[in-house]
Amino acid sequence: MRVLVVEDESYLAEAIARGLRRESMAVDVIGDGLEALEAISTTDYDVVVLDRDLPGMHGDQLCARLVTDFPRTRVLMLTAARSLDERVRGLSIGADDYLTKPFEFPELVARLLALGRRSQPARTPVLQANGVRLDPFRREVARDGQQVQLSPKEFAVLRVLMEADGGVLSAETLLEKAWDANADPFTSSIRVTISHLRKRLGQPWVIQTVPGAGYRFGS
Repeated sequence: MRVLVVEDESYLAEAIARGLRRESMAVDVIGDGLEALEAISTTDYDVVVLDRDLPGMHGDQLCARLVTDFPRTRVLMLTAARSLDERVRGLSIGADDYLTKPFEFPELVARLLALGRRSQPARTPVLQANGVRLDPFRREVARDGQQVQLSPKEFAVLRVLMEADGGVLSAETLLEKAWDANADPFTSSIRVTISHLRKRLGQPWVIQTVPGAGYRFGS
């Protein structure tokens, strides 16, 4: 899942990003509302974690633009405002969810996962195909009933492939969905990660290379 954290308190933004990356999410961080709008215009984010008091463009304005121009992207307002009126206003301008500071990190993760599911076509939360079972909430993977230990990046790539429901995903798409904006587009990380995934999941291989096109999950 690709997440954009729009928060001008850099220490908080980076702390959130580190935690979400440990949960196998691809996370970018921006501290300015206008810069965030530009990034959202060029990158397909599943969820935006949005502070309200931002330089460049206020969070309320940015949220309204997202609702109008990028309706598939979900918005979680993250703010210190605690009054009922403030929360109602945040939701009335189009935010999908609202979380006040300070917050418990597991709750943020659970809310983001729920919003991520809403940004995609309806599907069961647990993904199952070809003997592989992936539970995004428990972050567990099993092959034919046997637990498989994956790194956060391997888990993220497998989830993206399984969510494609047999469709072919290019290396560029995998890079966009499972890596953050600092990823080198010419990196060998995708090939290496796919190789590790195949070995961990075992034979027969369930991740296929489609020459000239990319990768797909399925035997």
